Amino acid sequence: MRWEAPALLAEPAADPRPRIERTAVTRVHGALTCYEVQARTALERAPGGWSVSPYRGCAHACRYCAVRRGHRRLGLDPGPDFDSRIVVRTGIARRLRAELAVRWDGGPVDVGVAGDCYQGAEDVYRLMPGVVAALRGAGAAFTVHTKSTLILRDAGLLASAPGVGVVVSIAFVDDRIRRIVEPGAPGAQKRLELVAELNARGVACGVAMAPVLPLLTDSPDQLAATVRRVAAAGADGLTVRVLRLPPGAREWYLAWLGEHHPALTARYGELYGAGADADPGYVRRVTGQVAQLATRYGLRMERPARRPVPPGHPQLTLL
Repeated sequence: MRWEAPALLAEPAADPRPRIERTAVTRVHGALTCYEVQARTALERAPGGWSVSPYRGCAHACRYCAVRRGHRRLGLDPGPDFDSRIVVRTGIARRLRAELAVRWDGGPVDVGVAGDCYQGAEDVYRLMPGVVAALRGAGAAFTVHTKSTLILRDAGLLASAPGVGVVVSIAFVDDRIRRIVEPGAPGAQKRLELVAELNARGVACGVAMAPVLPLLTDSPDQLAATVRRVAAAGADGLTVRVLRLPPGAREWYLAWLGEHHPALTARYGELYGAGADADPGYVRRVTGQVAQLATRYGLRMERPARRPVPPGHPQLTLL
C-alpha cells in the first residue's frame, strides 16, 4: 500500500504580493499607493558626489524617466507602477543626519533623483524640510531637482541654506507634448514662473533642459523657443541632456512611441541601437545648438551658482 502525505502537511503557497508590499506599511492617498518604509541608508554614491531621494517612483508619470528600472527590484512594474506606487522613505532625515556625520566626505549632494522630492506625496509626508535642515546643518553643498511648485513651501528654508541650488526641469515649452509625455507634471509656464519666483526669493534656480526628445522636441524652432523663455524667466544657469533609454525606461518609452509615433521607431532604432545613450554625433549636434542659443540669450551653460559655504561652517570639521 502506498502512503501519501496528508494535504494538511503540504508546503504553504508562496505569497504572490510584490516584495515591497510584504515589508512596507501600505497607505492609499487618492490615486497613489504609498509604501512606507524605514530608510536603511540615506546617502548613495553618485557620479561626482552623493545623492539622497526621499521617494522612489514619481507621480509626474514622465514617459522617459530614466530611473524606472529601480521599481523592478521591489517586485513592481517600471511602467505604470512607477507612476502610481510610490516608496516613501520615512525617517530619512534622521538617517541622513547620522550618515552626514560619519560617511560623508564633503562632496556635493543631489536631492530627488529617484523620484521628484516635491511630488504630490510630499504634501502628505513632508520629508523635505527635515532633509534640507540636515544638509544645511552639515554645511553640504546640495542641489534640489524638481518640476513641482510645491517647493515654494520651503523657499524660506532653502534660502537660508548656504551652498544650495535648485534645478527645475523644463525640457520643452510645447504644452501639447507635455500633456502626453509628462501627464502628471505642471505645465512649462508654471515651471518658468517657479524659476522666477525662487530666484526672487533668494534661492539660486537654474533649468535642466532635459531630456530633449529626438524627432519630437529637437527642431531648431523648438530648441530656440525653450531657451528664449528660460532666459526670460531669469534662470541662473542652463544644462541640457538628450533622452537616455536605459533598461526599464527603454521598453516603456519605445512601446509608447510605437503606438503613437510608429513612423519614428526605425530612426530611434538607429539612434539608440548601441545602448542607453543616443548616437554621439546626434548628441553633440543638439547640445551644440543649445549652447549657441544660450550664448545668444545670455545664459550660462552650467548649474545655478550656489552661495558659497561661509568659512568656519561645520562642514569644515568633517573634511
